[in-house]
Parts: sequence; C-alpha cells; structure tokens
Amino acid sequence: MSAASASATSQSLGERRPYVGRFAPSPTGPLHAGSLVAALASWLDARAHQGRWLVRIEDVDGPRCPAGADQFILRQLAAVHLLPDEPPLWQSRRSALYQAALERLAALGWAYPCACSRKDIAQALALRGGPRERHGELVYPGTCRHGLRGRPARAWRLRSTAGRDDDAPLGIGWTDRRLGPQWQDLTREVGDFVLKRADGLWAYQLAVVVDDGEQGITDVVRGEDLADNTPRQMRLQQLLGLPQPRYLHTPLVLGANGEKLSKQNGAQALVLDDPLAALRRAGAALGLPELPAATLADWLAAATQAWGLRWRAARVA
Repeated sequence: MSAASASATSQSLGERRPYVGRFAPSPTGPLHAGSLVAALASWLDARAHQGRWLVRIEDVDGPRCPAGADQFILRQLAAVHLLPDEPPLWQSRRSALYQAALERLAALGWAYPCACSRKDIAQALALRGGPRERHGELVYPGTCRHGLRGRPARAWRLRSTAGRDDDAPLGIGWTDRRLGPQWQDLTREVGDFVLKRADGLWAYQLAVVVDDGEQGITDVVRGEDLADNTPRQMRLQQLLGLPQPRYLHTPLVLGANGEKLSKQNGAQALVLDDPLAALRRAGAALGLPELPAATLADWLAAATQAWGLRWRAARVA
C-alpha cells in the first residue's frame, strides 16, 4: 500500500472512531502564554466534537524536567478549568511500550543501530558537498544503514527511504485542518531520524506515536511549530500499523522579539491571578471573538460554541 493510500485508509477509519484529543506538555517548566493557547485549542476542539480530552506529561527527557514541574502544570490547567477526562499519563513510566515498538521496527528491517556522533555526521555531509542543516539539525546521510562497520552502537534510527533495501526517496503528504495540503520529502529533508538517543533516552517521535496509538487519539491539535514533525509521525504510524490522527496546527504566540514564545527563549510562567483574563487572551490568539461571560464556565461554554462553528465543519468535510 502506498503512503497516500495508507493515509487515506487511516483517515477513513478515523472518521468512525469517537473523538479523543490530548494536550501533551513537556514539564521542563511551568506553562506560559503560548502553551495555554495550545492547551485551550485542544480542549475546545474536543468539547466542540463531544469528545474526550486527555493530558499526557511528556517527560521522557528526564534531565530537563525539574522536580514538581508536572504537578505545577496540572495545577495551572485546573486553575483555568481545563480538566482531563481521565487521569494524566506520564511517558517516563512507559519505557517498555517504546522498547517493544523499537524491537518491532527492527524486526521488520526499518530500525537500525547507529554509531555516528554529530561530528561524524557533519564530516560525512561535508564529503558529499557541504553540510545540510534543517532547523539546526543535521540531515542524517544514512551512514549506518548497512551496518556499523565494527563501531559500537550509540543510537537507533528509522530508515526514511521508500523501501528497506533501497535508497529511493519517500514523500509524505497530508492535509492539515488549518494549514491545508502539506508535503515533505522525508528522505532528503529529514533523513533517517532517531528513535532512541545515544544517552539511552527515548526520542519524542517514537514516544508520541506509541502513546497516541495506545490512547486512541483521533485528533492532534497543537502549535504550528510542530507541523514539521507530522510526516515522521505518520511514517511511524504506517509502519506500526496505527491509525493516523487528524491534525490541526494552531498559530504561534510570538514574543516581543518576533520569535516563538517558548521556555527556551525565556518565556515567563503563566500568571493566573485572573484566570478568566488569561483565557480571554488565549482565545484572542486563536482568533476567537470577544465573548461576554462573567465566569470561567460561561466563557468556556461560549468559546466551545464559537470554536465549533469555525472548525467542526472543516473536520468532517
């Protein structure tokens, strides 16, 4: 089955599944204004479709997660009445599931051990005519696809090619509910990507796909900066036999310097002295109209209706 056919099939199957959405923060610090926008968008989309909304704590990168940050995030969500329909899930407790998925991909011939350091990758790319950087990351040239050549394994990667035994490029297309038709040449633009890191930690791409599949996620609503990850996740879904969720990538909240508001560039923790005002600001960032409401519950009800009028038809069209 072609990638396009697999995508169409999984979308068709997805239409018949009850809606399940999720918000999946990394607890590297408190929520900020941008992360509240992402949380609100995913909550509104679930409520507008009479679906369930889950919270998943993506703490696989343990060294970057301060103690207590996860609980602080859950208290922030509760303060604005964004409450999950099931108890939260922590990725750090699910290593066995990720290991099983990696072993399956390896048995199928798609995952392989890699001995390359970043310096090795840069040197290999230079020999091919200069480094290829993409969002600050080097595009892996496939050095270890055919064996380690006696070197010790550092990480595990997924082949980004169309076949297991060739180097034919693989293109993946999908339709984002907000951004419209999207396309990425996975082989040339991304290369063979990491599933398990050299430090033994699980890579985001594998963990998120395994968890979305295990939790039955039908719709992923998240910030536009993550749209670039979608083809890698779709490829893993195809190879692991998992349904493909629908995707909606929301506008980014920018800082005063014009860059995406994030913990990495010093975004301040969300101040929730006035939770209703914080929700109004997040709603405005999502393009919602002014909504007259005296309480959090009233505002969330009005926002759900407004969101549904804008986005529900786009989902089922």
